[in-house]
Amino acid sequence: MSGTTSRVLHLLELLESAGMRTLRELSERLDVDERTVRRYIERLRDMDIRIESLRGRYGGYRLTTGLRMPPLMLTNDEALAVVLGLLYAQSAPGTPKAEAQTAMSKARRSLPAETARRLEVLLQTAVFAEAPASDIPGAEILLTVADAIESRCPIEVRYASASGRRTPRTLHPAEIVVYSGRWYVVAHDVDADAERTFRLDRVRSVRRLAGTFAAPERAANPVQRLIDGFAQAERAWHVILRVHADEPHIREHLPASVATIEQLSGSADPSPWRRVEIHAERLDWLPAAIIGLDCPIQVEAPEELRTLLRHTAARLNTAADPGEFSPPEPR
Repeated sequence: MSGTTSRVLHLLELLESAGMRTLRELSERLDVDERTVRRYIERLRDMDIRIESLRGRYGGYRLTTGLRMPPLMLTNDEALAVVLGLLYAQSAPGTPKAEAQTAMSKARRSLPAETARRLEVLLQTAVFAEAPASDIPGAEILLTVADAIESRCPIEVRYASASGRRTPRTLHPAEIVVYSGRWYVVAHDVDADAERTFRLDRVRSVRRLAGTFAAPERAANPVQRLIDGFAQAERAWHVILRVHADEPHIREHLPASVATIEQLSGSADPSPWRRVEIHAERLDWLPAAIIGLDCPIQVEAPEELRTLLRHTAARLNTAADPGEFSPPEPR
């Protein structure tokens, strides 16, 4: 692409991204004189792209509606947003499926070859458990991770934990899964020598490393593997409960991403006891969850949870009998 053609297309991109651009602003952004900008404007008009010029202090150039849609000038992030939006639209109730599919095909064909290739890799690599995802990471992060999965190339990411601390991680990525409004990558963490799951919206940067790694074993159900990873991840507390309820009732309060459930053998009770295990960073939310289950429950571990339940019961007793409540002395 010649320098002149590149600048003309850049001019079109600038006009598409704002309602009005002054002649001086366009000249500075394109690094050409104002006379050249006017010449570029005429070249666009020759392509049936309607550009309106306004005189005066607040004048300049802007695109207007016309008979012909100008070429799409999209960054990687914009392209990702358009394609994913159309992808999700196909599964939304009431959306004309054929038209959404045609629009997505046109959008993908309008992209530069390399961007289109990387988007295709992402769409073939990612597993969509549901639509749509609300926390979409940066396009470059998603596309680079998808490329690494396809080529089995190790990557280094800078990952921000829930506390905000950033650490470098070397990963062998296996799968991208979209679940519960977020994008995740399941990968072998080289430093920990273990499989880990990472939220991609917490990845601050990613770069490819030299070499390749052996093709990982593909999960028969990537979404279930992700959910199991959430429930079984090592955390500060390992909670074990015995719950006298059927699994659907327990799942109303403790989803599969939070708890694993095992039916205890040797019980003929139609609503038998079940062993429920939870890996949690904090215990403070568990009393409310246990109360919400509204069925017989025994805490096997940890002792700290038993203590917390006793304190919660004492507070509830005080709330139920306000006559025993003594308000604090005024300061």
